[in-house]
Amino acid sequence: MPNPPTIKEIAKRLNLAASTVSRALHNHPRIGLRTRMKVQELARELQYEPNQTAIFFQQKKTFTLGIVLPELSEAFFSAAISGIEDTANKSNYMVLLGQSHDDTTREQKIVEIMKNHRVDGLLVSLAKNTVNYAHFEMLQKYNIPVVFFDRIPNMRDIHYVASNMESGTIQAVSLLLQRGHRVIGMINGPEKLIASQQRTTGYQKAMRLQRLKYDASLNVNADLTKEGTRNAMQQLLAHKRKVTAIVAFNDYVSQDAVQYALEQGLEINKDITFVSYANLPLSSYMAFPPLASVEQYPYLQGQRATEILLELLSGKLPPDQYQQVVIDSRLVIAPGR
Repeated sequence: MPNPPTIKEIAKRLNLAASTVSRALHNHPRIGLRTRMKVQELARELQYEPNQTAIFFQQKKTFTLGIVLPELSEAFFSAAISGIEDTANKSNYMVLLGQSHDDTTREQKIVEIMKNHRVDGLLVSLAKNTVNYAHFEMLQKYNIPVVFFDRIPNMRDIHYVASNMESGTIQAVSLLLQRGHRVIGMINGPEKLIASQQRTTGYQKAMRLQRLKYDASLNVNADLTKEGTRNAMQQLLAHKRKVTAIVAFNDYVSQDAVQYALEQGLEINKDITFVSYANLPLSSYMAFPPLASVEQYPYLQGQRATEILLELLSGKLPPDQYQQVVIDSRLVIAPGR
């Protein structure tokens, strides 16, 4: 294969300075029209293509954003990626994707790889057990900004976009109370997740609003796996008080819980009722969809997080002017319920 044509080759053929050729290829106004036309015509003839590596080196940018998230297979994160890509593409940025599969060690490796690939910035949704944030903090010395979305770390000085899980939980529990339920269980996520803590706070507030006592033993933390959900269900159904409704961490957890309830001979929406989070499209295909689900707006989260990151990269937003966006969640009741 012949070597690809270069600016120096074009300059030599036309007896011009390489800097003149470079400016002509970029339609610089200081270069005369005739010279520009000659340079561009020869470039087309030689099938010249810009050396992107050299351009990136000159501009000190790769025009690539890194995305680190738990699971691409989850519809929630697929929707978030759509919001990220649509927004990034408008500014001529590409995205590089990595899945942690909810494993902190894997998450750390992905961040290291993306740093080495010189991504301009990172968009991150934490693995469920991440409590040490050193792999994100070290990016500061490389001037790689990070914007978190959905699952955010317990840190003060960060940029993030998240849904209001506290208000969403108040809406969910209040609906169940309005429907006559008084013993309401919760299958919560890992205790260290901020989203899990917000769910707990919302549950407590909803009970207090109705002047009812909050029972902490009805709020069970699980690891979001199928087995973890089954263990949580076993604990709730064995409770001394008869649980008639359960708030599940998300629609996937809700379906695992429904399956366990059916195995125990319970009739869904008669013996026990479920409410969950995420409001995923797959709910319409479920045999036993939750009574209601909290809409968390994943596309909007991804879009807004990307906008913040691009503002940081363009210099429009000072890095120490921390953007912390909380999107109001909304309880969506299933049709006909």
